[in-house]
Amino acid sequence: MIREGWHKRVVVDLLVWVLAALLCMLWRWVTNKSEIVHYWALFGVLAAAWVLVGFVVQLYRSYKEAWFWQSMLSLIADALILNGLCWWLLPQLPYNLSPRVAMWTILIVGAMETVVVLLEHYWKYATNMTVPAMEIEQRENAVVTQPDNKRRLESIHSIHQSVLSVTTEADYYMLRKKARLDSTRTKVVCDRNRFAFLQIPDYQYQTLVDLTLLNDAKGINRRFCIVNQKLPDDGRYVCCYRPQEYIKSKILAKYPPVINWVIYSLYFLHKRVIPRLMLTSRLYYDLTKGRKRMLSKTEVLGRLYYCGFEVDEIVPMGHIEYVFAHRHSQPYPQEQIKVYGPLIKLPRVCKNKEIKYFYKVRTMHPYAEYIQKYVFDARGGMDIADKSNDDWRITTWGKFMRRYWLDELPMLFNWFKGDVKLVGVRPLSRAMFDSYPEWLQEKRTKCKPGLIPPFYIDHPDTFEELFASEDKYLTEYLAHPFRTDVKYFFLTMRSILTRKTHSA
Repeated sequence: MIREGWHKRVVVDLLVWVLAALLCMLWRWVTNKSEIVHYWALFGVLAAAWVLVGFVVQLYRSYKEAWFWQSMLSLIADALILNGLCWWLLPQLPYNLSPRVAMWTILIVGAMETVVVLLEHYWKYATNMTVPAMEIEQRENAVVTQPDNKRRLESIHSIHQSVLSVTTEADYYMLRKKARLDSTRTKVVCDRNRFAFLQIPDYQYQTLVDLTLLNDAKGINRRFCIVNQKLPDDGRYVCCYRPQEYIKSKILAKYPPVINWVIYSLYFLHKRVIPRLMLTSRLYYDLTKGRKRMLSKTEVLGRLYYCGFEVDEIVPMGHIEYVFAHRHSQPYPQEQIKVYGPLIKLPRVCKNKEIKYFYKVRTMHPYAEYIQKYVFDARGGMDIADKSNDDWRITTWGKFMRRYWLDELPMLFNWFKGDVKLVGVRPLSRAMFDSYPEWLQEKRTKCKPGLIPPFYIDHPDTFEELFASEDKYLTEYLAHPFRTDVKYFFLTMRSILTRKTHSA
């Protein structure tokens, strides 16, 4: 079956032939027995023959439907047939064209085509997730069915030994007090396989204590969603993980200066970056089965909120943190896989209240968007830059990028598209836009937002000062657009150079 878009692959093959021809000539595998134009004619005929034979041997069938070995067999068949034709046909031509030249060219093309086939099928492998997205069952109000009785001493002793097999005595007494291990409404589970939770009857327990380190758990989101379905309304869930910050401090303390940062950077690349990239995520988890992953506090809490929980308390115990949460709602609609790459796009309110997506470099830990309200409430609300005060969701390198506006460089693409102009009020998130007074909302939506806001000239400290600053700019802009933007551009440049203004 010829795949859709086969013409693109034909163009790739022709480019491969041009490159192979250039290599043959530069490496002087082509002798001077014939004029150079004859060799170009030979390469052109070979390229056309390669494409024609490729259709016959199904080289251009859809890689989504063909196995890798089928594509390779088609490739080998194409090369062998074309090589045989050259050895038979070239000696009969009036030109001194050596079949050896054609053979070397075909070998080079075959090697390049092998790389193309490998890339096609790796793309198929990396983007084809065989596990479907989890479907969340709708449920009515549910109450716990197990009576709240005190456990027998034998049962408490058994739980005690189970907890000590994976953690410490101090952890056990903390859990016994906070999670009520002596109650029959509490169930303790220690199994890396999430399917252990499927065996628990629905709504039987008020509290589920999960002693498996999330760093080693397979399918964390599915694990949380299963627990969500097993718990009654407001049921409690206790999980634990080893924070990324602990691993970082351990590596930095173990090795000498400079070397420790090199080792940590490589470790971070292996455990955090590679698992997050679309083209390497599946390969990483197929090889490691998700063991010993690095998890930040932001990601663990964000996953819990994404799966319908609210966090009540975080209890540090040495190198492990226990998270106490309760079931709050149904999980968000689960995606097949959530890949957090280096770039993100954020919805922003623009002119005429139109929602447009703006591109930025991701500076926060994964799942940070699901705990925005949690962080804002814990830190006393957001500041005038639409950020939380002392926001621990931001990564170390993210703070550096924000300070020097490096995270906003992808917004230049929005500028080229015409979504924003160079100077203007910032495009706002829906939450921030709704916090503005209605008169300023209406004024804002009359103008296209900009990359360089008046914020960097006036340096407001309160929301009232911010509103006044933007109102002043918008009033001037609506009266004299071009003159106002030129004025504010040069004022911003002066502020950056003289006051060393940085992004928040």
